[in-house]
Formats: sequence, structure tokens, C-alpha cells
Amino acid sequence: MVKITAAEVNKLRKSTGAGMMDCKNALVEAEGDFEKAIEILRKKGQKVAAKRADRESSEGAAIAKVSEDRTNGVIISLNCETDFVAKNESFVTLANELAELALDFNSKDEFLKASFNGLSVEEKLIEQTGVIGEKIEIGGFKKLNAPFVGSYIHAGNKIATLVGLSGAVEGSATAAKDVAMQAAAMNPVALNEDQVEQSVIEKEIEIAKDQLRQEGKPEAMLEKIAQGKLKRFFKDNTLVNQDFIKDSKQSVAQYVKSVDSSLEITGFERVALGS
Repeated sequence: MVKITAAEVNKLRKSTGAGMMDCKNALVEAEGDFEKAIEILRKKGQKVAAKRADRESSEGAAIAKVSEDRTNGVIISLNCETDFVAKNESFVTLANELAELALDFNSKDEFLKASFNGLSVEEKLIEQTGVIGEKIEIGGFKKLNAPFVGSYIHAGNKIATLVGLSGAVEGSATAAKDVAMQAAAMNPVALNEDQVEQSVIEKEIEIAKDQLRQEGKPEAMLEKIAQGKLKRFFKDNTLVNQDFIKDSKQSVAQYVKSVDSSLEITGFERVALGS
């Protein structure tokens, strides 16, 4: 039997993130062959992943990253099964490292095929499934490009948002963060009324008409009143029209204009765990 040293076990642990005993057992099985031991651990991950494929992974960490030039942002969520794992420091570190890598890719599929420490991202997730013993996967993947991009991550990494502004002016960083916090807290359905999906509009009008019928309103009045209710829906549920949470006397759009009259919100993205 090949003698396995503590240094060899530690080297494998650092390379794979697997537990000490798993690393030792893999090295023993591989008769000291480092690459073969890695392959053994990877196969273990594949087996665990296959067994847990139908598990729900609604916990995890939602992470937003912005490029150095502040024109490119990404949000990913690294999902797992339990809050215990989601709060683990090494899990959050992995989520941050993956989000940093994700800045360079425009789609989730491209990102999953990207190289990460000698493996593809997809292979790394399978490996970590074996290490942790829970289903690990990328849930959300959102990109945003704009002349200026800001981000916000809600406490506990449960919600992450990006906001794009029309320019990089004095106060852009503060404004973008404030609006990103707004998007995290108020969960708007769209940037403005023009971007609300037609199916959502039709559903809101129908709900309003049903309520009005129950109240006994005449059929001839329903469309006009429903359109009024729709305007209220737009105000409450589109980002630029919402009351600004830090000063409800102005809308979000008005707040941004108060920072700089030329400034506008060009877009936003939001990822929340479990949604």
C-alpha cells in the first residue's frame, strides 16, 4: 500500500475543495496518483449530482459584479439546497469567483462551458456537488450594459440587482446604488410602462374589470375605470414611476434627475433566490 502524506492530502484538498478524508481515500484508491485521485473525486461528484438531480435548490447566493470601467454588469445565483450551505464562507467565496468570471460572458450556456481552475464551470459545479453533498447549480444569470452600471446585493446574498444609467457623471455611483436598492426592495415588473409585457397589461385590465363587476359598476364604465387602475399599476410597479423609497415625495425618475438633469435610467436586472 502506497504511503499517503499529509502534504499530498492537503494539496488535493486545496485543488478540489473536497474534505480531508475524501481526499485521503481518493489518493489511497489512486495509489498516490494525484491526477487519478482528482478523477475519482470528480466521478464521486457525478454520482452525487445524478442522485440529487430532482432536488430543489432554492437557497444559495445571488452575487452582482460590475466591470472596472463600470459599463458591464452581471448577476449570477449559485444555488444549493440548504441555508446552512448558502451561508458557508467557502460557498460564498466560490459564488463571488464565478460571478467575476461571468462578467466575460453574454449567456449562461457560454459561461457554463468557460474554464475555471482547470475545469469547466459545469464540471466545477458537479465536483462541488460531490464535495458538499447537495445539488449545486447556477440559477439566475443576468447581464446589463450601459454607459454607467451600478449594483446592490441585499444582506445575506438573497437578492442582487444591477442598474444602468445614461452617463458617468458626478453622483452616478450613488444614484445607481440607490436605484439598485429600490429595485431590490420594490421588485418592479419593468423599467417603464412601455416595457411592461402585453400579457401582464391584459391580465391587470381583466382583474380590474372583474373587481368592478363585483362592485356592481355598469358594463359601459368598466373599460374607462380599468384604464385608470392600469395607470396606478404602472406607477406602483414600473421602476422609473415608483415612489423613491428614500423620499416618497418624488418618483425614482425625478430623484435621478435631481442628481443630474441629463441622467436617465436605461435598464435594470434583478435576481432573487427562490423566485
